[in-house]
Amino acid sequence: MKSALLSLLISASVCLPGSLALAADAVTVTSLMSKELPDYPGKEGLMISVVYGPGGADPIHKHDAHAFVYVLEGSIVMQVKGDKEVTLSPGDTFYEGPSDIHLVGRNASTTEPAKFIVVLLKNKDAPALMPVE
Repeated sequence: MKSALLSLLISASVCLPGSLALAADAVTVTSLMSKELPDYPGKEGLMISVVYGPGGADPIHKHDAHAFVYVLEGSIVMQVKGDKEVTLSPGDTFYEGPSDIHLVGRNASTTEPAKFIVVLLKNKDAPALMPVE
């Protein structure tokens, strides 16, 4: 039951307008734009802002989408299954494919927040994030 509730909260946080704080303000996801892509029937683009509070981290997940990440502030650590962990700073980018399992997504700092933008190209109305156990 807890897993299903967490999944619902995470999916809602990236699919609905506004913002939702997870894990006591450790991660805040805000939907910035959602746009149907008429040249690609059944697909949509979704842009979100993610703020990791100090020590903030995501659960292991996947997107079933093409995810393009751009770091705005602070430093984040990212890793997909089969690749090495990387630390990204402002201006750095990261890519996750539809079949990638996102093993590590966390703030590199325990004292400062980190902020990044994610653009997802995904199936229309599909959840933007799916927890993986």
